[in-house]
Amino acid sequence: QAQLVESGGGLVQAGGSLRLSCVASGRTNAMGWFRQPPGKEREFVASISRSGGLTNYADSAKGRFTISRDNAKNTMYLQMNSLKPEDTAVYYCAARNYYSDYGPYDFWGQGTQVTVSS
Repeated sequence: QAQLVESGGGLVQAGGSLRLSCVASGRTNAMGWFRQPPGKEREFVASISRSGGLTNYADSAKGRFTISRDNAKNTMYLQMNSLKPEDTAVYYCAARNYYSDYGPYDFWGQGTQVTVSS
């Protein structure tokens, strides 16, 4: 059972940058970032494979966000550049059990708020 803790959220002006971190209490398989804008459903942002060699992005994140991970630190990152007001949301990290190569994410963090002002 892994616990996930996000950090790095905050208030930033449009065009600015933030880096989110997600620390896992143990080893995990694939991990991902999701977000839930105010009044909307939670949506996928980006994912990364266990090795870090494969990444996937939502269209809204392509070219602006970069997902990465440091397995030695059990930590995943989301570098967010050129932020827009529509990026305002609670950002969640998620992870799959280390021994599960497929299926839904098993673990979720509590979320970190990102607010982008215009």
